[in-house]
Amino acid sequence: MEHIKHQYFFKYFVLSFLGIAFSGMSLSAQELLTLKRATELVIENNLQIKQAQFTEAISDENLQQSKLALLPSLNANTSLNFNFGRSIDPLTNQFVNQAITSTSGNLSSGTSLFQGFQKLNQISQNKLQLDADKSNTQKIKNDLILTVVTGYLSVLNAQDILIASEQQLAISKQQLDIEQKFYDVGTKTLADLSQAKSQLASAELNVTNAQNQVDLAFLNLAQLLELDPSSVFVVEKPKMEDMSKLNSAYSSSDVFKSASASFPDIRLAELRRQASEKGIDIAKGNYSPSINLQSGFGTRYSNGSFGNTSFSTQVKDNFNQFIGFGLSVPIFNGMAARSSVRRAKINFQNSLVNEQLAKNNLNKVINQAVYDLRAAEKRYYSTQTAFISSKDAFNVIEQRYSVGLVNSLDYNQAQTNLNKAQFDQIQAQYDFIFRSKVIDFYLGNPLTF
Repeated sequence: MEHIKHQYFFKYFVLSFLGIAFSGMSLSAQELLTLKRATELVIENNLQIKQAQFTEAISDENLQQSKLALLPSLNANTSLNFNFGRSIDPLTNQFVNQAITSTSGNLSSGTSLFQGFQKLNQISQNKLQLDADKSNTQKIKNDLILTVVTGYLSVLNAQDILIASEQQLAISKQQLDIEQKFYDVGTKTLADLSQAKSQLASAELNVTNAQNQVDLAFLNLAQLLELDPSSVFVVEKPKMEDMSKLNSAYSSSDVFKSASASFPDIRLAELRRQASEKGIDIAKGNYSPSINLQSGFGTRYSNGSFGNTSFSTQVKDNFNQFIGFGLSVPIFNGMAARSSVRRAKINFQNSLVNEQLAKNNLNKVINQAVYDLRAAEKRYYSTQTAFISSKDAFNVIEQRYSVGLVNSLDYNQAQTNLNKAQFDQIQAQYDFIFRSKVIDFYLGNPLTF
């Protein structure tokens, strides 16, 4: 019996080696996707980031325009008029009964000398809004990078489970061949053969399910990166860090303190609060008087009473200049100023609540992340111990089975337990790595392997 098993193990080794060799040849023709490249692609292709960048561009344009609003305005005006019948000569202001052609032109400039500092406050608010939009873009990038790491690890996890499933399938096929030979020579019963067939069917189902999970994980990752769902690429399995070096001894308060100082969600809420606070100053400017300066010059021409006077002479003689100041004092405008101030204060109070909510949510999420990391660490080492124990138990039962001391039912159950323990250990490993990366994410550390 040992001789037969050695033959099948040798065949399985050769077939596995050839399969890996041909697999390597096919993968070389496919695009290799590293974790670094995946994070670059999501930033390059993601439409949410593009929308956020458009919002940034609009805010930047608003800021530039608010700065330019401090400059004086300059406008040129001209007109050409034709009057028929009895009309007023625009130069003499006398009635004449003739066709008159007249023209005029002027150049005027105006500037606001004082308007309750509204323009300066508007510049400050627009700058805060631009910084807030930049923080929002960074927030979207950070969230997407974390999602990419999740998707990337999902692919690796699914691939490892598929490999383990295929290995178990090869063993089940080998066991069925052995059982069939023993059954043919009468040393095994039909029940033993049926058990081997049942084990093979379960192994085939595991491979099918594992392959479906691999395909789904690749599809999800491709969609996240805005790639063609039909595109074929290979995910590089980075060098896994030593699991014993993964740190889980984090303090939730320390992580929250570090994240609060740099996390874009908090920065975004703070900037929006500051912008809404500046909105109160802008609204209060409506209470203040406004002072404006106007200046300009102009001239005019008419062929009426002065028809004998040349165009150049009239333009020269009618040249005029002006400069003036205007004062506008708000007295009553339907309580519009008071209403705008009240709305601004309500917006500010709402932004304070939103800022506190952002901090509360971050604190809650970090506490949960630290708890999940500790739980993932315990689960990993538990599953590792369970896998080693199941492997040792299977080896013992396999040896006893080979000499007829254990029936096929117990043997198949031991193999099933081993399969489950191996799958659990693989999932726990990637879950532990992911939970560790989540803490790195909140600490601002690079999300790399």
